[in-house]
Amino acid sequence: MKITMAHGSGGESTSALIKDVFSKYFKNEILDRLEDSAVVEGTGKIAVTTDSFVVTPLVFPGGDIGRLAVCGTVNDLLMSGATPKYITCGAVLEEGLDIELLDKVIASMAETAKEAGVMVVTGDTKVIENRGAEPGLIINTSGIGFIDESKEPVGPYNLMDGDKLIITGNLGDHHAAILGCRMGIEINIKSDCAPLCEIVRRLQDNNIRVHAMRDVTRGGLGTVLNEFASASGCNIELSEEAMPVDSAVKEFCGLLGLDPMYMGNEGKAVISVHKDDAEKALLLIKNAKYGDNAAIIGEVIKNNGSDADNSVVLNTKLGGKRVVGLMYGEGLPRIC
Repeated sequence: MKITMAHGSGGESTSALIKDVFSKYFKNEILDRLEDSAVVEGTGKIAVTTDSFVVTPLVFPGGDIGRLAVCGTVNDLLMSGATPKYITCGAVLEEGLDIELLDKVIASMAETAKEAGVMVVTGDTKVIENRGAEPGLIINTSGIGFIDESKEPVGPYNLMDGDKLIITGNLGDHHAAILGCRMGIEINIKSDCAPLCEIVRRLQDNNIRVHAMRDVTRGGLGTVLNEFASASGCNIELSEEAMPVDSAVKEFCGLLGLDPMYMGNEGKAVISVHKDDAEKALLLIKNAKYGDNAAIIGEVIKNNGSDADNSVVLNTKLGGKRVVGLMYGEGLPRIC
């Protein structure tokens, strides 16, 4: 069965679609009320985020647009030090979309939300005309998380002299998986799409002095670290030798002339921690789900702020130094 314009009419077909697909998977005491807005419990300081997901193909090795939407939203909340609690789901369906495919995506979204410990509490659907290509799906999500105000705030402005930088796993997996699909290249690479709740929770529960966190998505690690350096007025030095990249991704990059430093991920974070906590933090991350390949990849050199040129420098395997700048131009393909 396919999506038709009638599914966006607000009538019987719309009600049936919501009941048979969305409500079936997102069932909870808040959503079941089907009110125009969700009324939820909460107090204190909150973090709020929103994002839209337009990736093609809708299903890819290691994930799909539904899992991606939850992971992207949850990870954004986590990076501000929040505990994710609620998310929304807005779905724009193109006429002709296979309802079985939609069902698969929403089931995946619900499963990932359960894994991340969040509830989908409200949503919306719209149907638009087919634009002449394969019928598509766009998902918009917003998320709410709660901040523990007894903890020190984290942010890109907060890096300190001597901080160690930890990447939670291999670079480039998601980007390579999507690009391989788009180009029809048969490769054994899966997306790293994952919620990072356990990693962040372990660091918080063990009082690791985390100064900044950022999920490494569009623009890649190079872009994120340049934002860190600019916001904190510091320099950053990295070790190419320490950078974790899967051998299959290295080969893929060599074939297409790509640089893992600028490839997007959907289940990796770079974390700046106090130098005295770095080894303990690394062990905690490695023992958490999705943290197996974590590594300490560099350090922060503050230079008292005034002497810093806000640069990111990579110490290469050959003994040279390479300046890592912001990504220039469009990082293809659209990965989220």
